[in-house]
Amino acid sequence: MNGTPVAVESVREVGPDTIALELETPGDFDALPGQFVLLRAAPGVDDQTAADEDDVVMRHYTLSSPSVDETFELTVGIDPDGELSPWLADLDGGETVHVEGPFGTITYERDRDVVAVAGGPGVGPAVAIAEAAHDAGYDATVVYQDDDPAHVDRLEAIEEEGVAVEIIGADADDELAEAIASHHGEGQVYAFGFEDFVRAVADAIDDAGGDSDEALIENFG
Repeated sequence: MNGTPVAVESVREVGPDTIALELETPGDFDALPGQFVLLRAAPGVDDQTAADEDDVVMRHYTLSSPSVDETFELTVGIDPDGELSPWLADLDGGETVHVEGPFGTITYERDRDVVAVAGGPGVGPAVAIAEAAHDAGYDATVVYQDDDPAHVDRLEAIEEEGVAVEIIGADADDELAEAIASHHGEGQVYAFGFEDFVRAVADAIDDAGGDSDEALIENFG
């Protein structure tokens, strides 16, 4: 199997049908918040290193931890009918998966104020960027649209420390546009989510007099 083998340190539930997968950081792995990895695994195969390529499933996941010093985190939405995510959710820790990367030019280098906008599973990288900014002494805002929010504990923790957090219902598109209009000028805008969501974010930025071309937007497809 291609990629670097890494140990699964832990798997924990962080919201409805959502887990945080904590992985051992391999040597020479220098990733920044906003980047993503390609995770390879062979669900149901005991020896991952000897898995046949026909058994391997690959998915991209964006980092959801603000640093990668000893471990790093991926936030995974669980699709009950998916090939990989239900298997990942059932891991106990100690297993091995393979990763490639990091990839991606959307990065945060702890050098400016940020406005992190997230839809659904995009909350992972959004909260990581907000945490990194706050830890570096910069202002951060999180705007998050989801009826069943994940990483609530982390969002509450940074809100208590002064980070502005707005959680908006999935159908409250006008409220999302109003939040973006209120905050888009407060820092570098990052947006993470599926295509319809990030398109709506870009439109809201432009409608508010901003320039969506200056936003750093990751479309999950």
